[in-house]
Amino acid sequence: MNLKFATAMLIASVGLSGCATVMNGVNQPVEFESDPSGAVIELFNGQSCTTPCSFEMRRGNDSIVTFSLEGYQDVEVMIQSRTGGGVAGNLLAGGIIGGVVDASNGASNHLYPDPVYIRMVPVGETGDALLLDKDGEVISTVAEYNAEVEEDVREGLVNQGAVAGDVEEDDGE
Repeated sequence: MNLKFATAMLIASVGLSGCATVMNGVNQPVEFESDPSGAVIELFNGQSCTTPCSFEMRRGNDSIVTFSLEGYQDVEVMIQSRTGGGVAGNLLAGGIIGGVVDASNGASNHLYPDPVYIRMVPVGETGDALLLDKDGEVISTVAEYNAEVEEDVREGLVNQGAVAGDVEEDDGE
C-alpha cells in the first residue's frame, strides 16, 4: 500500500511541476502605448513597432525600450522581470521540482510595467516623461521609475548575456 501511495505522489508531483509554466507560459504579451500615440518603440533586442502595439516577451527577461516621436524627447524605459506572487503556492502545489522549473524558465515572473504607457515631453519643453497606468493615470516619472529598477534590470541584462558585465556606465567624463 505504501508503494502505491508513494508512486501516486511521485506522479502527482511530476505532473504538477512547472505549474506556472502550464498556467502562464514563459511569454507575456506586453502592450506599448504613448501619449501622443504614433511613437516608434524599439526594444533592446531590436524589435520595433508604432504605438499602440504589443509584443510577446519572455517573462524571465529584463529589457529596455526606447520611445521616439518627431517633435518629442526620446524616452528610455526599463522593463523589469519580477517574481510573481504565486511562487509560494507553486512550491506547495508543485513541490521543489515545480519551483525549480518555473524559476529556471521565468514562468513564475511577470514583466513590469505592463502596459508600458508613457506621456512624452515635447522638444524644447522642460519636465519629465511620465509613466502611466492602463487608465492613463500617472504612476511616476519615467526617471524615478528607472532609478528604482536600474540596478536590477542591468544585472538581469548581464545575466541574460545581453550586455557585458564589465561595461561601466558613461559618466560623461
